[in-house]
Amino acid sequence: MKRSVRALTLFLALVLSVMFCINGTAAFLTPDELTMTSHSNTLIKSSFPLSLRYDHDRLAPASATAAPSFTDDSEKAELMLFGVFPVKEVDVKLQQRKNVLLGGQPFGIRLYTNGLVVSETSPVTTEQGIANPSQQAGIQSGDIILSVNGKQLRTNEQLLDIVSASNGASISITAIRNGEKYTTTITPVKDIDIQEYRTGLYVRDSCAGIGTMTYIDPQNKSFAGLGHGICDTGSGSIMPLLSGDIVNADITSVRKSLCGSPGTLNGCFSDNVSLGTLKLNSEHGVYGTMNSLPRDPVTIPVAYKQEVVSGHAQLYTTIDGCEPCFYDVQIESISYNNLNTEKNMIIRVTDPELLSKAGGIVQGMSGSPIVQNDMLVGALTHVFVNEPDCGYAVFAENMISYSDEL
Repeated sequence: MKRSVRALTLFLALVLSVMFCINGTAAFLTPDELTMTSHSNTLIKSSFPLSLRYDHDRLAPASATAAPSFTDDSEKAELMLFGVFPVKEVDVKLQQRKNVLLGGQPFGIRLYTNGLVVSETSPVTTEQGIANPSQQAGIQSGDIILSVNGKQLRTNEQLLDIVSASNGASISITAIRNGEKYTTTITPVKDIDIQEYRTGLYVRDSCAGIGTMTYIDPQNKSFAGLGHGICDTGSGSIMPLLSGDIVNADITSVRKSLCGSPGTLNGCFSDNVSLGTLKLNSEHGVYGTMNSLPRDPVTIPVAYKQEVVSGHAQLYTTIDGCEPCFYDVQIESISYNNLNTEKNMIIRVTDPELLSKAGGIVQGMSGSPIVQNDMLVGALTHVFVNEPDCGYAVFAENMISYSDEL
């Protein structure tokens, strides 16, 4: 009898331990916020049998004819495991589902920075030896130079002119680092190789390239593309947007991705006619406003993140010319962890044609929309260097939340 009681106790302890682990894992892997079209306790599509339990004291009974009350306010609900065990409290927001125009086409980007982005600092060879004025002034890669001697800067040439005219006299620099403004003094030195005064600063004031459109909102003509920010190649920091626009582009060739060597889409601007204005360069991509809507667009609803499931999906992208095509992919994993909001999904290319022509995912495909169950679920953001048939993707809902702020 004692053995039976002991065995039962051990069994119950084991069950409780397993349930505790499952509950903790579910809490970590599930979102803290949900957007829905109506109050529902429908199971959330995840690896765990999860449902929502609302505070019915504050909610009117749902009916088939009652219209949902859309509001910017959110309410609390309990996320339940097996409909019995509470996992955590989540915020639920009712929102009318958004319909957008599907992207997939390449576009040219012309971006001008708000200030000068410090790509790197380097030593200068002088008659007295090696000097590093920028390092001595405390300037670092990724800093944004706003002004020199009180003069606001817009171009690299302005900084070069001021340094050249200094004759070695100290100049005052005002810059920003991690959102904090600071002022420092830098003393240019004469480079013995070129016989000109230098500071060792390498800065950028603009960039140009080709990306992929994700969607266009027909209601306000806003667009989103890339799925990640445009960063300075030297410092890795997001380039602060002053102004910019987008133009038509054509893909002329593809350099295939190989293990350890990501490929690229090679293309060119097909004209200099501006299609729209850039308004935001963020971690979720570039955003702006189109001058006009495209002809014969494909309209598609946007999925909420809890509606995305592992399994078959399609990548809508362009690898030749300017007309996108659908290619088969698998969504292999989904993460609701907000620590890295650009990497919500891992996808794997399964389409034989895309694998044959591109080796899977190549640079330039960033922003390509991902479609599942006839809804826009996300956008491609990164390729795995050592596994180029795989890459990260961001939820479409996350991208939409940024464009709503424009």
